[in-house]
Amino acid sequence: MDKFTVLNGLVAPLDRANVDTDAIIPKQFLKSIKRSGFGPNAFDEWRYLDHGEPGMDNSVRPLNPDFVLNQARYQGAQILLTRENFGCGSSREHAPWALLDYGFRAIIAPSFADIFFNNCFKNGILPIVLDAAEVDRLFNEVAAQEGYRLVIDLEAQTVTTPSGHVFGFQVDSFRKYCLLHGLDDIGLTLQHADKIRAYEARRRQSEPWVFM
Repeated sequence: MDKFTVLNGLVAPLDRANVDTDAIIPKQFLKSIKRSGFGPNAFDEWRYLDHGEPGMDNSVRPLNPDFVLNQARYQGAQILLTRENFGCGSSREHAPWALLDYGFRAIIAPSFADIFFNNCFKNGILPIVLDAAEVDRLFNEVAAQEGYRLVIDLEAQTVTTPSGHVFGFQVDSFRKYCLLHGLDDIGLTLQHADKIRAYEARRRQSEPWVFM
């Protein structure tokens, strides 16, 4: 998992509340358990004018010109700005996989669904909760300024606008540690690899039949 320290990223505004995980990555794409390759199908039903299925050549599919992520000014966005209860619905981990594979490293919203919120941290995405009024301000500024970027400093727990206004945000200290050091659940376990190997060596001596 890539470390998250400071992100200076273009912002894409998704002005919708209660975006569920089936909208983020529709159910027909859940057959694969690989973490990569879902980006082209993120928000598939909103992004394309036809019905998407696994194995299709997305480069030739008709795009919905009204969908925000298809607009030229938001290409390459790494920060998604959205509304309350983002990531609701089923608990599929494919949703953060798709968002990360698309290129998003941070999501800003007034609130998130709990399971989706937890899955973001486990997959290298920083979900940031700001007050609804602060989110409104950001939506207005993004609309008014093409190429609008935010600087997110995880260590300082701040979001800084182009004008220099700073928003503070809260994050659990353990989750912060994991993102700063690029540690998912496997990475955390491997930090104790020496102790695990020592335990296995002792067990091989005391219970050799287990390893036969």
